[in-house]
Amino acid sequence: MKESHQLVIEAATPGDVAPLVALHAAVAASLTAAHGRGHWSRCPSDRSIERALNGSHVFVGRRRDRVEGTLSLTKKKPWAIDPDFFTPAARPLYLLDMAVHPDVQRRGIGRTLMTFALAFAAQSGFDAVRLDAYDYPAGAGGFYAKCDMAFRGHRTYRSTPLVYFEALTRSHSQSSAVTA
Repeated sequence: MKESHQLVIEAATPGDVAPLVALHAAVAASLTAAHGRGHWSRCPSDRSIERALNGSHVFVGRRRDRVEGTLSLTKKKPWAIDPDFFTPAARPLYLLDMAVHPDVQRRGIGRTLMTFALAFAAQSGFDAVRLDAYDYPAGAGGFYAKCDMAFRGHRTYRSTPLVYFEALTRSHSQSSAVTA
């Protein structure tokens, strides 16, 4: 049987806690080495990953049984998101904690995860995907712009400069057409 080299995106399970902690630690170490200490230097604990598994849709991108990327999607608005910057939406979904292992960055894994997130949102009836990124060279704002996420503004929250992005799903244009 031929082994698949394709990235498989699936819901994370409790068995993924340790690999997710290791993935986030590798990303934090890489960003810290490149940009110095900052908010990006923090690593999640097992407990915080377990909490995310219980309160969000956490997905992993896996190749050959190795977790190479991850993201979380949640209905609960994160503390740093200011809804005034975004297009009004009845059912927004928030993207959190996206990470791709430094060893495999710039190989399309992040873009594949973003495409998956937007499709998941649309298929699940959400009308927008919103996110924030650190407004620093260590932040992923440039990546999100390349993924056709719409820039929505800059904001400093609790002395942390952020940049906001969103993508509207087909559900948003359908609900707008119905209410127009």
